[in-house]
Amino acid sequence: MTEKNKEVIRGFYQEFFNDHVVESADKYVREDYIQHNPGVGQGREALKEAFGEKFITNPTFKLEIKMLIAEDDMVAVYLKNVDTEGNTKARVVDIYRLEDGMLAEHWDVLMPC
Repeated sequence: MTEKNKEVIRGFYQEFFNDHVVESADKYVREDYIQHNPGVGQGREALKEAFGEKFITNPTFKLEIKMLIAEDDMVAVYLKNVDTEGNTKARVVDIYRLEDGMLAEHWDVLMPC
C-alpha cells in the first residue's frame, strides 16, 4: 500500500502542481478533504480554487519532489519550489493521510529561501 500511495502523490504533484491541471484534483483528492493549512479552505473545491488562482498569478509555479516517505496511510513529501532557472524559492514538507487511494488530509511546513 505504501508504494501505491507514493504513486498517488507523484501523479498528483505532476498533474496538479506542475502541469497546473486543477481538475486533476477530482481523481486524487477526496471531496471532504481536510486542510490544516489556514491559508487554504476545507474540501477539494477550496483546494482547486486556491491553486487555480495561484497558477494564474504565478504561471511558472513548480514543485520538485526530493523525497517521499510512506507508512501505512501516511505519506510525507519533501520538496522544493523552484523558478524557471531551477533556483530554489522555498522548501516544503507536505504530509498527507490517504483514504481509499485518495488524499484525505493535509499538513505542511514551509521554509522560504
